[in-house]
Amino acid sequence: MQLIIERADFTDHRLGEFLRAHLADLAPTAPVESRHALDLRGLQTPEVRLWVAFLDGQLVGTGALAAVEPGHEELKSMRTDPRQRGQGIATRILVHLLGDARGRGIRRISLETGSMDFFVPARSLYAKAGFVPCAPFGRYAQDPNSVFLTKIL
Repeated sequence: MQLIIERADFTDHRLGEFLRAHLADLAPTAPVESRHALDLRGLQTPEVRLWVAFLDGQLVGTGALAAVEPGHEELKSMRTDPRQRGQGIATRILVHLLGDARGRGIRRISLETGSMDFFVPARSLYAKAGFVPCAPFGRYAQDPNSVFLTKIL
């Protein structure tokens, strides 16, 4: 089994389904004002680079980078198919995204994730990759439902 990571094809109907499932998974975790995941339309803007991961032809993961300011991007839309979790797919996607950012001269990657137990695996992944707590960035405000992390590349 080989994991293939490539730029998203927004005409692929599987992508829309995958992202709708992502938003549905997140919906019960926080009030609407504390949910910051992008939908399919939000991911298609010029300042966002969405990547997808395929395993044996099946869409198993996504990850995106969105511009915050020159040299600083935000990690968005990290998701692994729940049936595929625990196999290192998210780690591979994250490594790919960080390499893409470095290759384009990005100096800092930040992210917002949930403070609830549902997000413990995500926070663990980011901590292992060297992300550290930071203040809200970009348009974010302090929120008890959010954890903000950053990494200098």
